[in-house]
Amino acid sequence: MTVSGGAGLGVDRESRDETTAALFELTRDLATAEVAPRAAAGERDGIFPRDIFRLLGNAGLLGLPYPEDLGGGGQSYETYLQVVEELATAWLAVGLGVSVHTLTCFPLVTAGTTEQREKWLPDMLGGGQLGAYCLSEPGSGSDAAALRTRADRDGDEFVIDGVKAWISHGGQADFYTLFARTSGQHDGPGRATGISCLHVPAQTPGVCAGPAEHKMGMRGSVTAQMIFEGARVPAGNLVGEVDRGFRIALAALDAGRLGIAACATGVAQAALDVAVEYAGQRRQFGQPIIDFQGLQFMLADMATAVAAARALYLAAARRKDAGKPYGQQAAMAKLLATDTAMKVTTDAVQVLGGYGYVEDFPAERLMREAKVLQIVEGTNQIQRMVIGRSLARHG
Repeated sequence: MTVSGGAGLGVDRESRDETTAALFELTRDLATAEVAPRAAAGERDGIFPRDIFRLLGNAGLLGLPYPEDLGGGGQSYETYLQVVEELATAWLAVGLGVSVHTLTCFPLVTAGTTEQREKWLPDMLGGGQLGAYCLSEPGSGSDAAALRTRADRDGDEFVIDGVKAWISHGGQADFYTLFARTSGQHDGPGRATGISCLHVPAQTPGVCAGPAEHKMGMRGSVTAQMIFEGARVPAGNLVGEVDRGFRIALAALDAGRLGIAACATGVAQAALDVAVEYAGQRRQFGQPIIDFQGLQFMLADMATAVAAARALYLAAARRKDAGKPYGQQAAMAKLLATDTAMKVTTDAVQVLGGYGYVEDFPAERLMREAKVLQIVEGTNQIQRMVIGRSLARHG
């Protein structure tokens, strides 16, 4: 079953609401029946759920915020993010995977040529292919403009050499959206210039993945270095203008941060659900522990924080959908939602007491998963810099 249509189709509001309701129902059904039951074992054994992404692709959930004529779902970002949250509530590796794939498609959708879009996007947005976003490197994380990977022009091809780090879906993806230096140097004040964006199919000779990282959490999502050794792609795989790819990377990250905020809200909601259910069943001193005021106050603070995170990312999404600047709001949403996820999951472990510290209950897994969300797609220290600089410009 595929649900498509919605905000951009010019249909009446009642039809849009019915379509959105059907989309949410489909997502909830898939999350409940196919995603959540796999989470505990998938995280314990570190199994990448590639088949789940194929299922989501067949259901039309891997290209939701992009136009239907490009193979997407034609949904608003506000709607798409709620789908991501629902999936992340069931299993973060899946919700984050959808967000990463959407981020990976962003450059081609927004900066690709008509020919490139017609050639690649139907499979990318229709779920036939899964993508990975190659920006960070071993020596350039927060300072992404300091990247060293090079793509040198050789006739009708670019020759790529370098190493990318912390790549979600590394070695599992069907294509890589790669940012590489086509001119200039990696250091100095002008390091943001000379960076280009390239579409690199996974089967390209000279492209391989390093060993998967052994992580604190989110073990079901493969993270690995990507190694490019003399990898050749046609010059026609350049996305956007040569030497002007860094602005594409930054624009993609603004959108991607909203995806991370939605994922974080989903993890926090999952932890809240676990805590409330446990507190209602656990009895001490002759009554359920949820009846104790001290615990009620803790749960009330958790619920309020989750609602605030959700409201903030949805408000930022509405700005994006309206065509308004939203970079500052995306940074705020990512900052608040991921800090909330860390606090709420920690509190959930406390509510469960000793049971929160063992793998029999999901609270400890959710706490481990929450931590990475404060780091990926711009650490929360970077988000504070983005917000502060925005305030300085407009203050």
